[in-house]
Amino acid sequence: MNLGKPLPCSHLEEYRKHHGLQGYSSLQTHFRTAPSGRTAVGKFQSLIPRCSLCSLRRCRLYLCLICSSTSCSDHAAAHSQANPAHEIAVDVDRAELFCCVCADQVYDPDFDTAVMAKQFLELPKGREKDRCRKRRAAPAHDIERASSRETILVLDCGVKNRSCQPLRLRGLNNLGNTCFMNSVLQTLLHTPPLKNYFLGDWHNRELCRKQRSRRRRRAVEAGELSCLVCDVDSVFSEAFSGNPTPYSPARFLFSWWQHSSNLASYEQQDAHEFFISMLDMIHESERSTLQNKGGFGDCHCIAHRVFSGVLRSDVTCTICGFTSTTYDPCVDLSLDLEPSTDSKSNKSSRISTLMGCLDLFTRPERLGPDQKLYCQHCEMHQDSVKQMSIRRLPLVLCFHIKRFEHSLRRGTSKKIDQYLQFPFSLDMTPYLSYSIIRNRFGNRIFAFEGDESDVSNDLSSEFEVFAVITHTGRLESGHYLTYLRLGERWYKCDDAWITQVSEGAVRASQGYMMYYVQKQIK
Repeated sequence: MNLGKPLPCSHLEEYRKHHGLQGYSSLQTHFRTAPSGRTAVGKFQSLIPRCSLCSLRRCRLYLCLICSSTSCSDHAAAHSQANPAHEIAVDVDRAELFCCVCADQVYDPDFDTAVMAKQFLELPKGREKDRCRKRRAAPAHDIERASSRETILVLDCGVKNRSCQPLRLRGLNNLGNTCFMNSVLQTLLHTPPLKNYFLGDWHNRELCRKQRSRRRRRAVEAGELSCLVCDVDSVFSEAFSGNPTPYSPARFLFSWWQHSSNLASYEQQDAHEFFISMLDMIHESERSTLQNKGGFGDCHCIAHRVFSGVLRSDVTCTICGFTSTTYDPCVDLSLDLEPSTDSKSNKSSRISTLMGCLDLFTRPERLGPDQKLYCQHCEMHQDSVKQMSIRRLPLVLCFHIKRFEHSLRRGTSKKIDQYLQFPFSLDMTPYLSYSIIRNRFGNRIFAFEGDESDVSNDLSSEFEVFAVITHTGRLESGHYLTYLRLGERWYKCDDAWITQVSEGAVRASQGYMMYYVQKQIK
């Protein structure tokens, strides 16, 4: 779809020559923005607008910018013929310019600026929130290139997962407050692309060992650590060896401690922090080997090929409409729970939905006075509005629910015991950059950079949940476990114990991290 600037309308140019921006300015106070973000015109004495010629109301209506007469689609041309120089009108329902002679929508960036400025002024003030984790992820321009190997990782694993038997699930022994590690490891072990990668011998431990032995002296002198990816590969081999007895990932734990000395203890850790550190370490372990293959700055490590997506951030000046667009890689989405409508209600009784959390994540937010945008057009700091969207989806989506609140002012921390409803199948189309822009501004030509219509067309936007990590108990003494979906059955992985559970048990769980994989492309 081409979002380029359309050909100018001679009737609009004639209107601008005689009236300038006066009509836009006078009409701006009558714009009304719905909660969905759609703007309409509300300049009517009666509650229900009607055509001034036929009194019809259930049709498309147009408001003349000269005389404010309202005409339906059948009489708009007649109004302009009867009244010379009354060619330009505004679509009442969409707040878009319309030429009655050309019988088509016309574009004027100054009119769009007036509409957007009114929308931004009606937004409630809020503070900037931490939207996602962005830790040493690959550059955005590198992540956007999806390779054919990535598609193979998904397609090859789809059939294997459906034939997977419960006997192939192997419990993991708790080595001392390591339920956070076991819950994440069980998820990674059954992440389809990762499973296909390691069991398909894409990372050959023997070959990696030989390559490292050639530079052993240099590695010893530089203090190089052991290869964590080889240790992860060993965990995959043990988990799918057919041995039904629980496995103790002590070697992997020791390797992780070596790479994260600040976390080397038997104290309980956060599962999300461990997941992020795992991806960071896999990236660091593979970077020296893969960087030369893809050129400078390229990253083809398995961690980013599976979990990396790209976020789009649009910060718009509320005065002139200038927009600064940036793209940031991310490996997960950290979502806030939906706020309660009753401030006095008990938090445990509140209910949020995953779609509601995503709506909150992509909702336009007016930035505070300490976060003003330096507008290149105004050449000064101005009030601004920020909106997040997803430019490119990863193969595997990880949602992190912010259940732990930390107050720096009070010096306290607490857990949010709020129930979250989440679907087993999820369509991410409404949260993509292209959908967000088109849904908010309709057919209006939007002044943002880039054309989002062709991004991720080769990847599916439909996902299915396959793992849910839950946290029970209090903040300082809780317990992590994982629900895994194998075929049509769900299993609870509680350290060394594996039990089959119902879908109802999974839906009733207190989700902390949820993992969705793209549906198989048929």
